[in-house]
Amino acid sequence: MVRPLVVIPARMGSSRLPGKALAPIAGRPMILHVLEKALAAAIGPVAVATDSDEIARIVEAAGGRAVTTGGSHACGSDRVSEAAAALDPAAAHDVIVNLQGDQPDIPPGALAAALEPLADPFVDIATLAAPAGLSERDDPDVVKLIGSEVAPRRMRALYFTRAPAPHGEGPHYHHIGVYAFRRAALARFAGLPPSPLEIRERLEQLRALEAGMRIDAMILDKAPRGVDTSADLQRLRDEQAELQRSRR
Repeated sequence: MVRPLVVIPARMGSSRLPGKALAPIAGRPMILHVLEKALAAAIGPVAVATDSDEIARIVEAAGGRAVTTGGSHACGSDRVSEAAAALDPAAAHDVIVNLQGDQPDIPPGALAAALEPLADPFVDIATLAAPAGLSERDDPDVVKLIGSEVAPRRMRALYFTRAPAPHGEGPHYHHIGVYAFRRAALARFAGLPPSPLEIRERLEQLRALEAGMRIDAMILDKAPRGVDTSADLQRLRDEQAELQRSRR
């Protein structure tokens, strides 16, 4: 049995879409949609980790828990590590789940699925992926997982890239922004400097792979829509608007 703590990193200074944590979707800031999905998953306590007083106020006004962190973190998992130490100084939670704050469409059941690889004691970090569509393979905003199948619907990650990889015929996999860290693995990760491939690809998970840590991914049927760009945000808004119209 694991005892997860879910931490959602959220900052105002996103390089590709500044302020996206507070971007409205169906009349509410995106961070509240992510928080709602994390609470609905019911796998453990949930908190938002942010360097923004404005984000913290909005989360707390909605009844959520927020913890203020420093503003100089290299990536979201570094922010999550700081927040976990503040939220759980006695280390009562042995798994820390980083649910990235740009995943407002994630199904609540996906968080429970992300924990499954941790039943294997050799896995340091667990994550999620799904088959990539044809249009996603060449899109640098869609991160691809390259891995080997180790069990039905589970892969061991060998690499992550923004490039259309692997080459040749066969499936491609769209990585989903969720990381379930063993507590010791998160501490080790946060104690390492950003790695060369992490910096080059702008993918934090490569720091773990370069350090020899093992990441396994559960494969979902479909990738939830993440928000990296203004186009992603508009598509999600359009889908939510259509959903609301269909319910009337």
